[in-house]
Amino acid sequence: MSASDDRASAEAEEISVADLVRDVALALHDGDSVRAAGFVSDLHPRDLADVIELLSPEHRVALIQALGPAFDFDVLSEIDESVRDQLSEALPNDLLARAVTELDTDDAAYLIENLEEADREEILAQLPKGERAVLERQLEYPEDSAGRLMQSDFVAVAPYWTIGQVIAHARESDDLPDQFYQIFVVDPAFRVLGSVDLSRLLRTKREVPISEIMETDLDVVLAIADQEEVAREFERYNLLSAPVVDENNKLVGVITIDDIVEVIQDEADEDMRALGGVGDESLGGSVAETARSRVPWLMVNLLTAVLGSFVIKAFDATIEQMVTLAVLMPIVASIGGNAGTQTMTVTVRALATNKLGAANARRIISRETLVGLINGLVLSSIMATFVFFWFGSGHLGAVIGAAMVVNLLAAALAGILIPLALDRLKLDPAPASGVFVSMVTDVVGFFAFLGLASIYLM
Repeated sequence: MSASDDRASAEAEEISVADLVRDVALALHDGDSVRAAGFVSDLHPRDLADVIELLSPEHRVALIQALGPAFDFDVLSEIDESVRDQLSEALPNDLLARAVTELDTDDAAYLIENLEEADREEILAQLPKGERAVLERQLEYPEDSAGRLMQSDFVAVAPYWTIGQVIAHARESDDLPDQFYQIFVVDPAFRVLGSVDLSRLLRTKREVPISEIMETDLDVVLAIADQEEVAREFERYNLLSAPVVDENNKLVGVITIDDIVEVIQDEADEDMRALGGVGDESLGGSVAETARSRVPWLMVNLLTAVLGSFVIKAFDATIEQMVTLAVLMPIVASIGGNAGTQTMTVTVRALATNKLGAANARRIISRETLVGLINGLVLSSIMATFVFFWFGSGHLGAVIGAAMVVNLLAAALAGILIPLALDRLKLDPAPASGVFVSMVTDVVGFFAFLGLASIYLM
């Protein structure tokens, strides 16, 4: 299939989704819930989640209620977090209780974690005693920890069991997870001794004890570990699943690769939003929530912009004598800001993935400094030539060229040193770096250009 065919297919899919959302919304607006449910009855949970996200808040709840028993609760685990929280608040607690019993424990915890305590208790009270205890324990773990991410359903057997006993247990037991990749071998205190992949289990004779084929070199995850650290372990060692243990080294759950994929996507989205200073928001958020998440860093950016204007004000006499400077000032600041953003983006991502630290910081700083110098020399030469032919002044071209070299060097240093400093102070460099890097490039760019102009051109 050609690239044009791919684009046409994608556009057709977008159009069909848009048409489907429109048809569902019109049916719900007309009060025809049966027709609305009919439009989406055959959709995959992921596709239905997309439709629900695109509907207005009141239509989201109406569609779920219209589907009734046919609604697949797996849809709630596919929906964007902000939309899921809105639905958790709006849907009846008895429906949420049914959803909790059908979802994996990690998805169930995400569904009710942000509810009011009274609503959460009402939902938990409707669960069987064992399920309630498991979910309450999972909710006790810190947010974004392995304990909150894990599934509490797993397969664990004693080391003296034979392969035949393990297979019989997997066939006959009713409380095993629907899908699993490994079987864990535990001692009487439920401490993990080893694991066996299903592929190896199925290729071994029935009379062999499982202790003879288990792998003892396990990547065990602490329940209190940060989920981003766990994701890096999965990526580094190509894991499909990993046992989760508590502070007593007791097996309490398992994390699988599908959970980690979601973590990687969420962390990447979070870093991207933070670099843009938009906070934790989504397309499903309300106007008030979106505005609230963006205002803080815009306020900081406003203050840094005022600082740049003070620098310009200090050279107002110079600008009055040579108005051409006002035409060229934005070029110096803009190119510095873009260069700083490039370095900052690479640095923040390297810090987030633990690729930048004390061991290689000096080398990376030197590299970025040299890159800034080279880029400055190349771009300043081009700009100086352009200014000479534009304004007929070699001195003006030399001044703007020198200012660009200075600003690109400053941009390179700010782009790497500011995120490193924030990381050293245990602050998240993603949301804060952009504002401060822009401040440095604006102030240094204006000061270098106008300062050099006042010295050599006046």
